[in-house]
Amino acid sequence: MSDGKLSGQFFDAAIGLLRRVRDEEAEAIESAGTLLADTLASGGRLFAFGAGHSSLAAQDVVYRAGGLALMNLLAVPGVVGVDVMPATLGSALERVDGLASAVLDSSPLRAGDALVIISLSGRNALPVEMAMKARALGVKVIGVTSVAYATETTSRHVSGTYLKDHCDLVLDSKIAVGDAELTLDTIPAPFAPASTVVTSAILQAVMATAAGNLADRGIEPPLLRSGNVDGGHEWNGRVMEKYGDRIFYLR
Repeated sequence: MSDGKLSGQFFDAAIGLLRRVRDEEAEAIESAGTLLADTLASGGRLFAFGAGHSSLAAQDVVYRAGGLALMNLLAVPGVVGVDVMPATLGSALERVDGLASAVLDSSPLRAGDALVIISLSGRNALPVEMAMKARALGVKVIGVTSVAYATETTSRHVSGTYLKDHCDLVLDSKIAVGDAELTLDTIPAPFAPASTVVTSAILQAVMATAAGNLADRGIEPPLLRSGNVDGGHEWNGRVMEKYGDRIFYLR
């Protein structure tokens, strides 16, 4: 089998997942966008969190051209990406009880804010505890996860629950357990993960919905422009000045 055929199979698999999400999660995505718009309109702040590769989708909506300026990254040291050495430490930290509580206790998150938590499996202690603690603080939580993991894996949180069990809204990425779309007789393990593609698309759909919802209310969405187009930096400067008290990546 040629590499070209495999690449086509991967694109077909990713497109199929995107179509499923578009059709099956449309109502949840609309609700999530509305929740973010409600939060923004009422003076709340917006945050996103993900660990390991799930952090990529969180970072993708923070300080992003065409995105909402008020999306902030809730970072947990050591789990944001593969820059920590050894990389396996990040995976280990996801299973540490109490870490999420310690992070939230020292974070700017407060009642009335909204937090998007991204975790493909939703089974590790960190995202579960993050959701539980955030909701106890009066924060609205949107979980982006693969619901299939809750029926095919064991929770690693002491409660035996998953991220999906502690959210105001759940967006199901439909990713199969193991996050690998392709198999081949000559390759002993499944390969070609699609979770980043699908999860990022879900979040961008939520952001688009939030922007449109704000516009429908007569509120100009606080969007960023590309710094690589004429006038982009000046535009962003005005947005950041207006909303600076709710933008934490400037501090």
